[in-house]
Amino acid sequence: MAKNTSDSIEEYIKQLLAQSGIAEIKRSNLADAFQVVPSQINYVIKTRFTESRGYTVESKRGGGGYIRIARVRFSDQHQMFDNLMANIGERISEQVFTDLIQLLFDEKIISEREGNLILATATDEVLGKDAPEIRARMLRKILQRLDRKGFHL
Repeated sequence: MAKNTSDSIEEYIKQLLAQSGIAEIKRSNLADAFQVVPSQINYVIKTRFTESRGYTVESKRGGGGYIRIARVRFSDQHQMFDNLMANIGERISEQVFTDLIQLLFDEKIISEREGNLILATATDEVLGKDAPEIRARMLRKILQRLDRKGFHL
């Protein structure tokens, strides 16, 4: 399957993160390198490097401005579960839920099969009009079970 430009930009930033743990980029330089408008860089960062996907983003505007992206690292799984539990609101969108399940997979807490099964049951189509509230309750229960049982692959 052919990669689109956003996929290529995301991959490049992830390579930078893999090298040093922090990617510090100049939006205009990255836009020039990929021959896109700077707003395309903003789009990739805002949609693919979100808190729910396990990233922090800091930006400084102006001539010497930069965008700094870092992967959130937890001292242990229990700390990660506590952090996620503390940040679950009363409602969770399908996209944020998907991002959080992806984070559990990326951290090797759940398998790809488990993640796909969870995602299949958490769609708006399956859950209906109360889907955001149900997803929030589902995520709390999943995290409580994983934390209490110490599950990991």
